[in-house]
Amino acid sequence: MKTTRQHFLKTSALLGAAVGFPSIIPSSVLGQNGSVSPSNRVAIGVVGCGGRANACWEYKNYDKSEIIATCDPNTERRVKRAREWGAKEHYNDFRDMIARDDIDAVHVVTGDYWHVPISIAAAKAGKDVYCEKPLGLSIGQNLASRQIVNTYNRVFQYGTQQRSQQHLRMGIDLVLNGHIGDVKEVFVWAPQGGSGGSLAAEPVPEGFDMNLWLGPAPEAPFSTDRCLKSTGAWFVYDYAIGFIAGWGAHPVDQLQWWADEEGLGIPVEYETTGKIPVDGLFNTVSHWDMQATYANGTRLWFTDAQTAKTKQQAPDIAQLEKFGNCTQFVGDKGWVAVSRAGMMASTEELRRKAKDPGPRRLAPSSGGHLADFVNSVLARKQPVAPLESAILSDTICHLGDIGIRTGETLQWDPEKETVVGSDAAVKMMHRPMRAPFDQLMA
Repeated sequence: MKTTRQHFLKTSALLGAAVGFPSIIPSSVLGQNGSVSPSNRVAIGVVGCGGRANACWEYKNYDKSEIIATCDPNTERRVKRAREWGAKEHYNDFRDMIARDDIDAVHVVTGDYWHVPISIAAAKAGKDVYCEKPLGLSIGQNLASRQIVNTYNRVFQYGTQQRSQQHLRMGIDLVLNGHIGDVKEVFVWAPQGGSGGSLAAEPVPEGFDMNLWLGPAPEAPFSTDRCLKSTGAWFVYDYAIGFIAGWGAHPVDQLQWWADEEGLGIPVEYETTGKIPVDGLFNTVSHWDMQATYANGTRLWFTDAQTAKTKQQAPDIAQLEKFGNCTQFVGDKGWVAVSRAGMMASTEELRRKAKDPGPRRLAPSSGGHLADFVNSVLARKQPVAPLESAILSDTICHLGDIGIRTGETLQWDPEKETVVGSDAAVKMMHRPMRAPFDQLMA
C-alpha cells in the first residue's frame, strides 16, 4: 500500500543493474518465507500519545502493520511513543502528519472533542480511520462523521474493542437465535463518572502546545488536572460528556450490535435523570438513570454501575455485580448478560448453548480489534465495529446527557434524526467550535 516503498525497491534494483553490481534484496522485503513485504503492510500514524495509546502496541506486534509516525501537542509524549514503537517521525500538528502520502491510516486516540474533527480531516486526506470511543462531542458531530465513509469511502473502525472478544459475540448470538425468547428489556450499566479537579491556572510547561491541545474547544488556562491527567479530558464538559459516553460506549455498543441485527435503530423516547458536579473543574454527568423505549415497545434501562446496584432492578443482579460494565438482555424465557469480564446466563444449560447457538451469527473479528482494522484496510471492507453503528450507540448516550441537562423527556425522530418537541434539546445537539479549527468540519 505504500507506493513510496514500492518505488524505492524498484529504483534500487534498477540502480544495482546500472552500475554492474548484483542487487541482493532480503527475502523478508519480498515477502517470502512467510513474512509480509513492506508494500503489503499498513502504515499507521497515531494521533494522541497518552495512556490509551498503549493499545497501539498491537500494531507494532502485528506483521501486517507498522507505526511510522506519532503526533501529540505534548512533545515529551510523542517523542517517547516514537522511540518505543520505532517510528522515525513525530509531529506536533496532526495536519502535518496526515499530509504525508506514505501514511495509509490514522489511529485517533485524543480527547473526545478532537475525535470527529481529526477523523474527518484524515478521511479528506485519503486516510482510513481507527477512532477511539466515544465518537463525537455532540449528536451533530456524530451525524457529520458519516462523510468519512459515505463521501470519502474510507474504512472506519470504532474503538469498542469488546466486539473483538469472542465470548461477547457468543452471548449476543444466543439472544439472536431466540434462546431467551422475545427480548422485552435490556439493562446496561457502566462505571460512574468523577468529580473534583483543580480550577487553579498554572504556567504552560515547555514543549506543550496549549493552543493545539485546546483545538476546537473554548479558550481555557493550562492546568495539570485539565491537560496532563486523563480525567481532564474525561470529565470536563468542554471536552466530553463524561462516562455516560466515555465508558457507556462499550456496553451500549453491545446493545447496538444486537439492535442493528434486529433492525431496531435506537429508542424513540428517553427519560433520564442524573447528577452533575457543581464544585471543581469536572462538570460532566457523574451518575445517571435512563429509561428509554424503542418503537416496538422494548425498554432500555441505562445507568451507572452504582445506580444499578442501588436500584436492584436488573434480574438476578447480585450475580452480575462483579461486572463493572454490563449489557443484560432479558426475554420471556431467561436472560443473557455480556461484559468484557465474562458472559453469564439465567441457567447453566442456556450458557452452554453459546458454543452452538444456531444459524444467526454476528460477524467475527479477524483477530484483535486493531488487527481487524488492519485486515479491513488491506481488504477494503468495513470492520467489525463500523461507523454507522457507532453513530447510533453514541447518540443514545448524548440523548441521556441532554435529557439530564434539560430536565425533559425527549422524543427522537429516527427519520429526521433529531429531537422533536424541545427547542432546548435541539440546540444542545450541536456545539460551537473555536476558529480556525471549526473549518475542519466544513
